[in-house]
Amino acid sequence: MAAFVWLLPVSQPAAERAGQTTRFAGSIEKLDPDLRQRMTGSSWHRGCPVSLSRLRLLRVRYWGFNRQIRRGHLVVHADSARGMYRVMKKLFDRRFVIKRMRLVDAYGADDHRSMDADNTSAFNCREVSGKPGVWSQHAYGRAIDLNPRENPYVTSGGFVSPPAGRPFARRKPHRKGMVSARGRVVKIFAGEGWRWGGSWVGTKDYQHFFRSPAS
Repeated sequence: MAAFVWLLPVSQPAAERAGQTTRFAGSIEKLDPDLRQRMTGSSWHRGCPVSLSRLRLLRVRYWGFNRQIRRGHLVVHADSARGMYRVMKKLFDRRFVIKRMRLVDAYGADDHRSMDADNTSAFNCREVSGKPGVWSQHAYGRAIDLNPRENPYVTSGGFVSPPAGRPFARRKPHRKGMVSARGRVVKIFAGEGWRWGGSWVGTKDYQHFFRSPAS
């Protein structure tokens, strides 16, 4: 059941000449029975800190690395859905490119497999890496990992995840799909109350944006 759909014009003459639709479009929907079944035992299971009824599916258009418009899917908490929708619309308007955007269930809810595929994803009922018993913000649907290869997790000791992100651990020069401290992507997320793991002291999680319920 779609909550609403926004269709907003975007100017892209070259794409128009090629006959490509150049308007941002998407929807916010409750999880249907098929998706609930697919997620159960994968990205969601009994004991998770949020129920399936409190999650929403976002269907959005985004610009791929080949500069073609693609369709992606994200699952987020209901209290974050409208804000994330606005973020995706603004990223589209500014032609920020995203490698791929599939639900983490396509990778067996394995965070490492999803990152290795350079997949942008949000909800995944999992604990914080290295902190047993502590739920990640992903487990609430209040976090998203954006282009993990171009924006890797980098510790002060030099560990990089995913491994293919090592060339991007050094943040200059700026390359497509990268998030920079003073760039538009961080500002767009901040405008909706989302913080950035790339601003942490010591360990940097350049792919990671998150918010708390009070944001």
